[in-house]
Amino acid sequence: MSAPADPIEHVVLLLMENHSFDQMLGCLDEVLPELDGVRNAANKTNDDGRGGTFKLEPKTERQVLDDPAHDHKSVLKQLENDNGGFVRAFTDEFPKSTTEERQYVMGYYPLDFLPALHTLGRNFTVCDKWFSSLPGPTWPNRFLALSGTSMGEVAMPAGQQGLQEKWYVEQDQDTIFDRLDAAGKSWQIYYYDFPCSLLFKNQRHPANLAHYANIQKFFEQATGPEPDFPAFTFIEPRYFGVGQNDDHPPHNAMKAQKLIADTYNALRSNPALWARTLLVVAYDEHGGFYDHVVPPAAVPPDGNTKDYAFNQLGVRVPALLVSPWCDSRVEHTVFDHTSLLRYLCDKWNMPPLGERAKAANSIATAIRTTGDPRIDDTPAFIRVATQDLIPDDPLAEQDATNHNSEGLHQFAAYLRRESDSLSAAVVAIAADVAIKINAWTRFKDRLGRQVVTLGNWLRKDFQHQKLAKENVTNATMEKLTG
Repeated sequence: MSAPADPIEHVVLLLMENHSFDQMLGCLDEVLPELDGVRNAANKTNDDGRGGTFKLEPKTERQVLDDPAHDHKSVLKQLENDNGGFVRAFTDEFPKSTTEERQYVMGYYPLDFLPALHTLGRNFTVCDKWFSSLPGPTWPNRFLALSGTSMGEVAMPAGQQGLQEKWYVEQDQDTIFDRLDAAGKSWQIYYYDFPCSLLFKNQRHPANLAHYANIQKFFEQATGPEPDFPAFTFIEPRYFGVGQNDDHPPHNAMKAQKLIADTYNALRSNPALWARTLLVVAYDEHGGFYDHVVPPAAVPPDGNTKDYAFNQLGVRVPALLVSPWCDSRVEHTVFDHTSLLRYLCDKWNMPPLGERAKAANSIATAIRTTGDPRIDDTPAFIRVATQDLIPDDPLAEQDATNHNSEGLHQFAAYLRRESDSLSAAVVAIAADVAIKINAWTRFKDRLGRQVVTLGNWLRKDFQHQKLAKENVTNATMEKLTG
C-alpha cells in the first residue's frame, strides 16, 4: 500500500556514528515531558562486576578517550538483565579503567550542551523509539540502513585478516539506490573522505559511481533551484583524521554538531528547497553507550540467519525528523533504520527491500500531509561556536583509529583488484601502503609512548605514516569518481 501523499519531494539522510539515545537526546524530557528520556532511567543501574554501581548522570566531556565495545557479542552482553551489562562490558574491555571512565558509559549530555541536536530536538520531531537495526557494530547496521539486509553478517573485518574476508566486499544485494534507479528517481551521495557505501558491490559500477560527489557540491546544490536537487541524498561524514566529524569517539563531539548544523543551515537557507525537504538525522548504532530501553523483537530481513537470528533490534539511537512538515513533538512509534526504506519505497512505489523493511513501521506517520509548512517558527540558523571545535586532547584525535576507519583503509587496499573501475597503478599503491603501515606504525607508536628520548621522533613518524595512508585512501576515492 502506498503511503499517504505528503509534500516531501527531497529526502536527505545524515547517518552519524556510535551514540545512544539516552546519551544524546535523553535530556530533552525536560522540555518534552512525554519523551522516554533520562528521567525514566533514574532508578536503573549498571555494575562493573568489581563492586561499583553506576547510574545515568550528566556529563560535559566532549571527548571520550576509551571507545566502548560495540561488537555483536559485546552488545548482547550489554542487553542482559534489562540493559544491565553496559558498564561490565566496558570494564571487561578496559580492566584498568577508573571509576570516572566507567561512568562515561552511563553519561548523558545536559540540555542544550549539543547545539545542533538539541536545537533540532526542541523544534522538530524526536523519535524516541528508533532503534539500530541489529545489536552490533557500524557496517552491518549501515548495510541494513541502505539495503534492508546485511546478508547475515554481524561483524566488522578483523585486522589484516579482514583483507581475506570476502563477506564485507561481496554485499551484492539490491540497495535503495538500485530501487531509485529503477524508479527513475534522482539520487546523490556526498562524502568527505571515503564513503562507506562503496562496500555495496553495485555501488562500484561506473554508472553508480557517477552519483558520488565531494561534500562541497552538496552545499552548492542546496543553493540552486529546488527541482534540480536530488530526490534522495545520502551524506557520509568524515571518517578519518583530525577533521573527523562522524561523532565516533575519541573525536570532539562538537565537530559532529557542526556537520549537523551545516547540513540543516544549507537546506533551511533555501526557502523553496526547505519547503519540500525532509532531513533525517540518525546514528547507525549506539557505540557501547548506555540506553535504558530494551530493544523489541524484529522480523529477520531474509533467510541469512546462520550467525544470528536477527529477531531483535539493536540499541535505541538518536533520530530526528527535520522538516517544515514535522511538528515539534515526540513520535513514539517503533522504528529502525529500515523504517526509512519502508517510507521511501512506499512513497515512490518501489518494491520493498527485504522482509524487515516490508514489515517495518514507516516514518510517514510522523510527517504531516495537510496544513501549511512551518517556516517562520523554525530556527533560521544554528551556530556552533568556533572555540568549541578545539579538542581538549588534540593528540587523542591525531592518534585515533577505530574498526570502521581501519576497515575502510583495508577496503581501499582491496580495491586494487577491482581493475574494471580503478587504475591498477593507483590501487596497487593503496594496497601496498595500507598493508605496510598498519603493523609498523602501531609498533612504533607504542614504543614512542614508552621511550621518552625517542618519543617525539617516533610520534612524528607515526603521524606521517598515518597521513600517508589517509592520503592514499583519498586518492583511491578520487580515482573512483573521476
